[in-house]
Amino acid sequence: MNRPVSAPAPVLVLGAVASVQSGAAVATRLFPEVGPGGAVLLRLGLSALILLCFARPRLRGRSRVDLGWAVAYGVALGAMNATFYEALSRIPLGVAVTVEFVGPLAVAVLGSRRLLDLVWVALAGLGVALLTTSGDGGLDGLGVLLALVAGGFWAAYILLAQRVGRVYPGASGLTAALVVATIVVAPFGLITAGTRLWDAGVIARGAAVAVLSSAVPYSLELFALRRMRASVFGVLMSLEPAMAALSGLLFLGQHLRAREWAAVGCVMVASIGATRRAARDELPVEPGATPTEVLVT
Repeated sequence: MNRPVSAPAPVLVLGAVASVQSGAAVATRLFPEVGPGGAVLLRLGLSALILLCFARPRLRGRSRVDLGWAVAYGVALGAMNATFYEALSRIPLGVAVTVEFVGPLAVAVLGSRRLLDLVWVALAGLGVALLTTSGDGGLDGLGVLLALVAGGFWAAYILLAQRVGRVYPGASGLTAALVVATIVVAPFGLITAGTRLWDAGVIARGAAVAVLSSAVPYSLELFALRRMRASVFGVLMSLEPAMAALSGLLFLGQHLRAREWAAVGCVMVASIGATRRAARDELPVEPGATPTEVLVT
C-alpha cells in the first residue's frame, strides 16, 4: 500500500514564507520596466484571476454593510501592497519587511493588559530605531516611511479580514477583496507602466509573482494548518523578516549591515514573544493568516 509523501507541517510553513519573499524579489526585478505601480497591478490582478477560478464570491443578496466591509478590505489590501512595493523600490527587501512587520505586531499587543507585551513593543521599537537612526544616510527615509505606512495598512487589513471572514465563506471574501484592490491600484499601475504592462514577458513574470505570492503560500499554509497549533504557526511566520533579508541577498544582491541584521532580530524576537502567548487550545486559523491574526482571532 503506497502512502502519499507528506512533508512536515513546519517545512510547509517555511516553504510558504520563502515563496512569498521570493515573489517579492521577482516583483522588484519588474520595477525598471513597469515601476512599482505596474508590478503591484500585475500581482493583484493576476492573483484575483487565479482565485476567481476556485472561489467566486456571491454578492447578490448581501447587505450594504457586508458589501462595505468587503470594499474596505480590498482598499486596505490594495493600499498595503502599493505602499509596500513603493518602499521596495527604495530600500532593501529585508529592511522593508522588518519595518512593515511593526504594524501587525502592534495589533497583536493592542489592548493587552500584560506588562510583558510592553517589552515586545519596546523591542520592536528598538529594531526600527536601529534601522532609522544610523545617521550615515544608508537608508532612504521615504522608503522607510512608506514601509511604516504599509505596516499600518497591514494592521487594518488584518482587522478587516477577521470581519469579512465571518461574513464570506472560504476564500470568497479574499477573492472579492482582490478584485476591489485591483480596481483601486489600476489607475496608478496603468499610468506608471503604460503599454509596457501588456508585454508578454512582463505578464509572464507578473504571473510568477502572483503564483509565488498567493497561490503557492496559501496552499502550503492550508495543508500545514491542518496539522499544527496556531501558536506554532505564528512563531514560524515570525521568521518572515529574516527570510526576506535572505531572499534579498540571494536574488537581489542586497547585503544588510550588522546593525540592520540586529534590527531584523529584534523585530523577529518581539513577534515570536507576542505570538507565544497564544493558548494551547487555540481556534483554527484561516490559510494566509499572519502571526497577528493568530493572536487576535
